[in-house]
Amino acid sequence: MNTTPVFFYIFSTFLLLSAFRVITARSPVHAALFLVLAFFSAACIWVLLQAEFLAITLVLVYVGAVMVLFLFVVMMLDINTESFRQGFWKHFPVAAFVGVVIALEMSLVLIPGFDRRVAPVDPLLAELGNTKMLGIELYTDYLYPLQIAAVLLLVAIIAAIALTLRRRKDSKYLNPSEQVRVKKADRVRIIKMKPTVEESASELPPAAAAGDKP
Repeated sequence: MNTTPVFFYIFSTFLLLSAFRVITARSPVHAALFLVLAFFSAACIWVLLQAEFLAITLVLVYVGAVMVLFLFVVMMLDINTESFRQGFWKHFPVAAFVGVVIALEMSLVLIPGFDRRVAPVDPLLAELGNTKMLGIELYTDYLYPLQIAAVLLLVAIIAAIALTLRRRKDSKYLNPSEQVRVKKADRVRIIKMKPTVEESASELPPAAAAGDKP
């Protein structure tokens, strides 16, 4: 008995329910946890489709890094979600209609890809494994798109840093270039001074010793 379709429908059900709870949960922490469950369900479906590399990447990157960051931000900021939830059910029909349209469009694009008669798999490539085949495709046929995507991500990172960089007026700023160019004479300056000796009270004049009392 082939149990793959049974597990596929089980994980698909969990994925749909958890994705629905992400947008309907009242607590943002619960919404983030439901999103983690959705990612795990999607990773299990990819394992069933023999896409092990994508499944472990989803778990490591999104569940292990992004969602942990989301949880820390949500729990530290203590966001008031009551103002965000105002008018949710009022706009829900429009949102549901748009979601159904997007799902139908994605189905029209993705369903032909499941037909093995359209693109037969080479037996020699099938023996290499999923991860090795993905690496060969990325660094041969899709090398230039991969490099363009990497450059775009680098530009986006630099732009995000430049847009969010703010200098505080009440903080002290040190110029690194000036610190590198500084010399010993600029840091320490030796000044020659004549020695001074305090005079004791017995050596003072009588008027000064008496404190100039009248």
